Amino acid sequence: MKVVLDTNVLLVSLLKTSKYRPIFDGLINKKFILVITHEILQEYIEILSIKTNAQIAQNVADLIINLENIERIDIYYRWGLIINDPDDNKFVDCAIAGNVKYVVSNDKHFNVLSEVEFPSVNVITSDQFLKEL
Repeated sequence: MKVVLDTNVLLVSLLKTSKYRPIFDGLINKKFILVITHEILQEYIEILSIKTNAQIAQNVADLIINLENIERIDIYYRWGLIINDPDDNKFVDCAIAGNVKYVVSNDKHFNVLSEVEFPSVNVITSDQFLKEL
């Protein structure tokens, strides 16, 4: 199963005591394929640097890019489906280009995608993704 993880989901899955840790462990244990772009990886690093520190952010990024179940893609078309928070479109565009099963996010801005017939993008919460794993 191929997925795109919103930054908020990656963050909550990193702590060993988090109920969402099985998401990060699932990534490490190759239970799913994470599809990312350079832009998404940069956001992961930026936000992790703010929430932790630059060294931890770089360590997580290095781990992610060296996993076998990571698919790095380039975006050639920007759909612009999320108007209220255009920065979230990088995850949507990645999902469409990567032909993923889900975008995993707890961000309400993604709810608008349920009203979009084409292209179809399935968004689930981290709780729903835990059930899938």
